[in-house]
Amino acid sequence: MTLLLSRKDVESVLTMEDCLAAVETAFGELARGRAVMPQRSVIRIAEHKGIFLGMPAYIGGDMNALGLKVVTVYPDNPSEHKLPTTLGTLMLCDPATGKVTAIMDAGFMTAMRTGAAGGVATKYLSREDSRSCAVFGAGVQAKKQLQAISIVRSLEKTHVIDVLPRAAEDFAQEMSKQLGIEITETDDAESAVREADIIITASSSHEPVFDGTWMKPGTHINNIGSHSPDARELDTTTVKRSKFVADLREANLAEAGDILIPIKEGAVTEEHIYASLGEIIIGQKPGRESPDEITLFKSCGLAIQDVSTALAVYKLAREKGVGTEIDL
Repeated sequence: MTLLLSRKDVESVLTMEDCLAAVETAFGELARGRAVMPQRSVIRIAEHKGIFLGMPAYIGGDMNALGLKVVTVYPDNPSEHKLPTTLGTLMLCDPATGKVTAIMDAGFMTAMRTGAAGGVATKYLSREDSRSCAVFGAGVQAKKQLQAISIVRSLEKTHVIDVLPRAAEDFAQEMSKQLGIEITETDDAESAVREADIIITASSSHEPVFDGTWMKPGTHINNIGSHSPDARELDTTTVKRSKFVADLREANLAEAGDILIPIKEGAVTEEHIYASLGEIIIGQKPGRESPDEITLFKSCGLAIQDVSTALAVYKLAREKGVGTEIDL
């Protein structure tokens, strides 16, 4: 029998703590060479302005997880079909037999695993005494990033900046209640950046959202929102000043405008990518090496995050009796 899990089912069992643990393990196994993760495939459906992405991965070692996530991005969905822009479904398989063990909604899970990657990077790269945060963007991903970071660091104060002031106000109200920290909306990006120990960029901007000269020594940045070669949230100054850590070097060099644009400008070379996150997790390379060092984590999103999180969801759902059994 195969377990069918709706979005509500996934939401009912998956905590950020569970997700942090799964994602950290997955990055470590990838760095150890125990994971197989082909480049994600992309089909563009021009007549409907859509994108179809397939993201498979196998994670060996103690995790032993196999799966495929299918994601579609259709910008006209909300206005024309009353559907979300992004939809996702994940199929989890038994690595020993190939049998499908679960099919689950991947919308909530994707937001959680992306937030968890930022949390893991913050654990290894930010100063342990980090207390203040600046967040660019007020959407779902900004919320999950802040949620994950609040688990690994004792935040006290956060400023949120968004092009829509009402969205920033709603974010501040919701997240301050959820996390128990002071969160305020502001349009003064410079002051927020100068004060911040940690900066989150989780916006939809294709242009830099702050000036890299504003950052103080010791800052850590989680760069999440931009994910195409011609878009970036960070300016070249920010990249040049930072120890640049990728979720995966190869993925960043294929997709991340935040590093590809400075390379094209001749401001940095590919060697500016100091490490992939997994290398730091397993101790192949040191993370933060001084209190004044500026560190930067660039996330493109990897299938190992999805498959590891899906395995955690599946185990939790089995334990709690959540989901519907179906006979394929």
